[in-house]
Amino acid sequence: MSAFEVDDRVGDIVVRRPALSRAFERAGIDYCCGGRKTLDEACREKGLDSKAFAAELERAISPGGEEAVVDVAAMSLSELVDHLERTHHVYLRSEFSRLDGMSQKVVSVHGEKDSRLQQVREVFLGLADELTGHMQKEEQILFPMVRQLEASKNAPVFHCGTLANPIQRMQFEHDETGSALEKLRELTDGYTPPEWACGTYRGLLDGLAHLEWDTHQHIHKENNVLFPRALDMEARKSPAPRGA
Repeated sequence: MSAFEVDDRVGDIVVRRPALSRAFERAGIDYCCGGRKTLDEACREKGLDSKAFAAELERAISPGGEEAVVDVAAMSLSELVDHLERTHHVYLRSEFSRLDGMSQKVVSVHGEKDSRLQQVREVFLGLADELTGHMQKEEQILFPMVRQLEASKNAPVFHCGTLANPIQRMQFEHDETGSALEKLRELTDGYTPPEWACGTYRGLLDGLAHLEWDTHQHIHKENNVLFPRALDMEARKSPAPRGA
């Protein structure tokens, strides 16, 4: 029996087999913001044969296939939010600063030769600003709520109502992030440097490509693992007694 069916949701496949995110990245299939689509739907959008792609996924999980990626589905909710902060949030804050300097230098040196570079920098700066605020909201509001929920016998009474409210906002912002990443990929021809590109230009594109991959992982872990598990836990716990 096949491990994957064409009716399986893309996000669920990556939850079960995190290393397969690489196969979806190579095919240009969105498994984070678009994780609710079935494998068949996602493949048809890319002009791919879903059965053939499912077979490719089968080969990837065979011995000698894709290397292991951390299994966030096995973590508690508190462990997962700690992982998100220590891994993805720390990486983004460090990389934003580095890529800011590189993009500024590349625009100043090569901007006249490639007019799209100024757009690349503008989209990057907008993305960095948006994600910086997004991470602050997660660290100061949503993640503490998730930790409180997991540690409580009953479902806590939150100032914003239920977890669904901040989660819905985070998902909306994830979609905006996905659009910005798509624009960066379009403007850079899939992060492909021209033949004349200098080392800094090539390093910038390599950094943006890795930023895209890491952010896809980041959003996937939230949209397809953290959020549904937290909402399910909140729904299963009885409301806290009045006055508690």
